[in-house]
Amino acid sequence: MLRRLAAQQPDSFAFTPANQAWAEAQMTKYPEGRQASAIIPLLWRAQEQEGWLTRPAIEHVADMLGLAYIRALEVATFYFMFQLQPVGTAAHIQICGTTSCMICGAEDLVAVCREKIAPKPHQVSDDGLLSWEEVECLGACANAPMAQIGKDYYEDLSIERFTVLIDQLRGGEVPTPGPQNGRWASEPLGGLTSLDGDEPSEEANASIALATALGDTVKRIDGTEVPLRTPWHGPADADPDTEVASRDQMMHPDGPDGRQGGRIPGDSEPDRDRGDSSDGYANVDGSDGKAKARPDIDAVAPDPAGKPGEGLGEGARPAVTGTTDDDGEPAGTKTAAESTSTPDDSTGSAKG
Repeated sequence: MLRRLAAQQPDSFAFTPANQAWAEAQMTKYPEGRQASAIIPLLWRAQEQEGWLTRPAIEHVADMLGLAYIRALEVATFYFMFQLQPVGTAAHIQICGTTSCMICGAEDLVAVCREKIAPKPHQVSDDGLLSWEEVECLGACANAPMAQIGKDYYEDLSIERFTVLIDQLRGGEVPTPGPQNGRWASEPLGGLTSLDGDEPSEEANASIALATALGDTVKRIDGTEVPLRTPWHGPADADPDTEVASRDQMMHPDGPDGRQGGRIPGDSEPDRDRGDSSDGYANVDGSDGKAKARPDIDAVAPDPAGKPGEGLGEGARPAVTGTTDDDGEPAGTKTAAESTSTPDDSTGSAKG
């Protein structure tokens, strides 16, 4: 699908001071000369700040990373998560239209968008507040139909409830995300049939609670929402709360060593003789106890001994009698490549 930049573009772009500091911090995750690897998070933050990805923003990020503009444009136009045209100032709504949601009523939600927002996707409403599009699977199939509004999921939608959500967004409210039919999470509609010993004590599941606490569902991100920390620089830059630091997914190698859940600085190294070790290089059980999960760098596989088919059992390789040529076939036998080669007197001929 061809994606083009919007015809109308702002004159310039600049990150807010906090977002600029955040962007520069992301670049330090990568070795010197590899800062271009930060292009996706920087483009995403530019979109979070403005609502959509403008050409000046793309070029600004390219300048920060030392990239030719075309390289940044290639990334921005390739990934559909980047909005290349203006979106509603209040919210941009993404309707999941893939199988489960389609069966459960996604087309009805699209009809509501056409009626209450704009006739076509990526078209901003007359009041400039809302826009919409249909997207591929958003992975909430058990709660179909659903839509992503800003950063959060609104699930178990009906025509009536979705209409109310649109009216709330247009009125400046931010509806509580999550299931909209009373479900706590993704449990069966008829109630739990297993693991039903305890009812949830929280009013909402953790995802909804976090979204509500942050309050950034449809907010334009300016970088001041959460403290800027760079734990990959070292344990001293991690969260001062050691329990929180131990769960920091971006902790310095002195911290989690890549393991889900993290590791508090100062803990011992993980056991590297276990197949489930965190770094993927650990030894695993094998026939000789020395098999590795991945080969050493610059390792070269040994040449196989014998001829093809040897050691595979009786009858695995047809018996060959008489003189054989270099490829193990009876003398005079041509391989497929040899039989289709050019004549001997032609340029580039291959003689048998």
